[in-house]
Amino acid sequence: MLVLARKHGQSIFVGDNIEITVVEVRGDVVRLGIDAPGAIPVYRKEVWERIKAENEAAAESVRLAGGA
Repeated sequence: MLVLARKHGQSIFVGDNIEITVVEVRGDVVRLGIDAPGAIPVYRKEVWERIKAENEAAAESVRLAGGA
């Protein structure tokens, strides 16, 4: 894991076309702005984990039903 220190208004780039900017710091909450192409999905971790679990459950039910 890469750990970086950034201040309000500062950014980092991921690859050539994803920019993450510190928009606000208030107490222990940091607001980030993410500028990425529309074809790249961006999720909060807890949302991504729920989507992943739902996809795995759906794939398992297809497997148990004898599908692809």
